[in-house]
Amino acid sequence: MLKVLSGNHSAAFGALLSRVNFVAAYPITPQTQIIEKLSEFVDTGLLDAKYIRVESEHSAMAACVGASATGARAFTASSSHGLIYMAEMTFWASASRLPIVMAISCRALGPPWNIGNEHTDILALRDAGWVQIFVENNQEVLDSVIQAYRIAEDERVLLPVMIGLDAFTLSHTSEPVEIPSQEMVDQFLPPRSDKPYLLSPENPFTFGNMSNPTEHMELRFMHHTAVRNAKNVILEVDKKWEALFGRSYGGLLDEFMCKDAEVVVVSIGASSGDAKEAANILRNEGIKAGVLRVRVIRPFPSEEVRDVLSRVKAVAVVDRNLSPGSGGILVSEVKNALYGLRSKPFVKGYILGLGGRDVTVEDYQAIFRKTLKSYEEGDDRADWVNLNLEVLDR
Repeated sequence: MLKVLSGNHSAAFGALLSRVNFVAAYPITPQTQIIEKLSEFVDTGLLDAKYIRVESEHSAMAACVGASATGARAFTASSSHGLIYMAEMTFWASASRLPIVMAISCRALGPPWNIGNEHTDILALRDAGWVQIFVENNQEVLDSVIQAYRIAEDERVLLPVMIGLDAFTLSHTSEPVEIPSQEMVDQFLPPRSDKPYLLSPENPFTFGNMSNPTEHMELRFMHHTAVRNAKNVILEVDKKWEALFGRSYGGLLDEFMCKDAEVVVVSIGASSGDAKEAANILRNEGIKAGVLRVRVIRPFPSEEVRDVLSRVKAVAVVDRNLSPGSGGILVSEVKNALYGLRSKPFVKGYILGLGGRDVTVEDYQAIFRKTLKSYEEGDDRADWVNLNLEVLDR
């Protein structure tokens, strides 16, 4: 069935088709429509789930932790300050190895208050131990929520998953989305297993108790290994999804005209589509441009990124985020992935679109051109795109 859906409603339909049976709900712009739509599904009987209205985002994740620990397929959504407020419980959820799925409508952090798109909120939790997936369009939102449960519940992983969608660009923008049948989704996503352990009154045990230095480091190693295991599981899940539904997102990386490219933009999120359009335009002018969309930030696909970029002359890494005093987060990950190559490509970072500032096809054309020029000049200093100098001079 084809429906015109916003990104937020696409996430809700993904949860519906995944047969979630627990939803923790707390509103925050711009994700509120996700949990509102799920409340409608529950109220009309379309979704058989326990719907809990909690008093905060911290409580939302705490409720998901409790529900998931007893075997429920738990879902919630958040954004910006709400996500940061629940930060403590995100660490608890992952270290407890609970396969929760959460949609994040990525939004800037204040002060000052800003509800525009930015990726700093979700990337601030890149070390929380979750699998983190970024999507480009609303179809990928719906598909990725369903895929996330298949990844999270795999016994090689058993970790929560965040789905990052751009605020407003996707969350509130509608486009045609193919909704698969429940029968086909059930074929792809079986009911959650009761293995390896679930809380039960009939078989009581303690989890999350104190650990000693004699075993804590080993527990962290097991957690780290599970995140790394997710790489192969994500690739397997993408192939199974393609076989059933005819759509593939590349698993870890979405490569666009990279095989013969001399200059590649590395990006995450919705503006990757603008980068691809810019690459097409430059190809018509004889410039071999390509786009590498990093779909999975954790586990970061270092080997895969290195393999693609080792063939490229110049790389532009665009960050819609900021680690103050350091710069873009994605460019640091990319440079780390390239460390040790005998012949490394030229890498230049760009920071753009913070707080919802518009990012256009023309911006990406300029980035491609500037990167080639900077390569010739040996100027690898990071650039801020479309800074308003009048504001800086006030």
